[in-house]
Amino acid sequence: MADYRYDLVVIGAGPAGESAAIAGAKNNMRVCVVEDRGMLGGNCTHKGTIPSKALRNAVKQIIHFGSQPIFRSLGNSKTLSYPQVLEAASQVIPQQVKLHTEYLLKNRINVHNGRAKFIGNNQVEVKDHHGTRDIISAQHFVITTGSRPYHPSEVDFSHPRIYDSDTILEMKHTPRTLIIFGAGVIGCEYASIFAGMGIKVDLINGRERLLSFLDDEISDALSYHLRDNGVMVRHSEEHESVEASDNGVLVKLKSGKRIKADALLWCNGRTGNTDGLGLDSVDLEANHRGQLKVDKNYRTEVDNIYAAGDVIGWPSLASASYDQGRAVIDAILGREARFIEDAPTGIYTLPEISSVGKTEAELTAAKIPYEVGRAFFKDTARGQISGEDVGMLKLLFHIDTLEILGIHCFGAEATEIVHIGQAVMSQPEGANNVEYFVKTTFNYPTMAEAYRVASLNGLNRLHRHN
Repeated sequence: MADYRYDLVVIGAGPAGESAAIAGAKNNMRVCVVEDRGMLGGNCTHKGTIPSKALRNAVKQIIHFGSQPIFRSLGNSKTLSYPQVLEAASQVIPQQVKLHTEYLLKNRINVHNGRAKFIGNNQVEVKDHHGTRDIISAQHFVITTGSRPYHPSEVDFSHPRIYDSDTILEMKHTPRTLIIFGAGVIGCEYASIFAGMGIKVDLINGRERLLSFLDDEISDALSYHLRDNGVMVRHSEEHESVEASDNGVLVKLKSGKRIKADALLWCNGRTGNTDGLGLDSVDLEANHRGQLKVDKNYRTEVDNIYAAGDVIGWPSLASASYDQGRAVIDAILGREARFIEDAPTGIYTLPEISSVGKTEAELTAAKIPYEVGRAFFKDTARGQISGEDVGMLKLLFHIDTLEILGIHCFGAEATEIVHIGQAVMSQPEGANNVEYFVKTTFNYPTMAEAYRVASLNGLNRLHRHN
């Protein structure tokens, strides 16, 4: 057993852990990272953001290929299987691992492989896969252990036909039919991916509408396009039981419906990875979802223990986790720390969705007078040229000040396009309004030009009313 001493120990090497470790090292702290997985990058790289988005991109290319007459003339006698598409998508993972490993090496950050368990406020025991134990002491700790899919006890996830959002990336066959239980962000993303491969999908939603935090118009557009691609969306449903056999999976719903398919993908919630950390030995307690409560400085109820990323809950985005990791170091060093509350939404369905700011429903409830400007991608030259003509950009702005209040985008490259509007929204008062887009010359043809079109559309509507 060896003893190590550091200024900072980061537990978990995902986006939050990596950025906290690097920020600590750049501030002259002696830093180490404890990572249970054999390779760096965390769940984001191995089971979440990166592989699922790479899979989505591969399916998107297949769809694009199939929709172009020039390619169809080459012939398409062979249908690609799910394992083939998955193999193509997974090639990005070793590239990402190499990148994350280099980041830590360049910043001289030691990596201890194994599971960390607190044995005191200033010590953790790290046990590796061979049973070797080390004691690591530090002044500060940051818990960035991420999350995993929630497993209700009544569902048998050991059955070969039942998957969660991690294990679906290891599926070795191509189901003809698939039930996706849970229509949150992950469920909707996988529904569009599998439907894009021609698999018949039943998407079971526990709420009245899809992704109710989105602007209603965007949520409606997603519902339409999922259904248009063959997804059967079922709202306001709860499960009664799940029965799996060699022949398929039967999901019985409390409404009396019985849905059968070749496989089931359970996407109903996530749990923080806090079990096994020995939190009781430092008087810390996770909530029922395994998440840790933190203050605006990412500090837990123990002064020298901080937490960031998915393990603290909302917004549970890799983008926010990177920022939270850096902010933790500011807090530890007594500087002003940014508490992430304004991350844009990025949803990688086909087509993708992104938004920042208020929705129409929120503005209406708050009695804020606003107007709407829209640009439909089918009316843009770039959309017509690329064939990515589904979707729109929608701007919400104040009637009197013209301040941009919300940006909602549905369609190709939505997660990229939203950042142009986000940058203008963050400008000082007087400069954060839609007139910027009318007074600025955009490259032509581009998708970004939709901002000019949407602004003119909104201003024209406003002038008709005044």
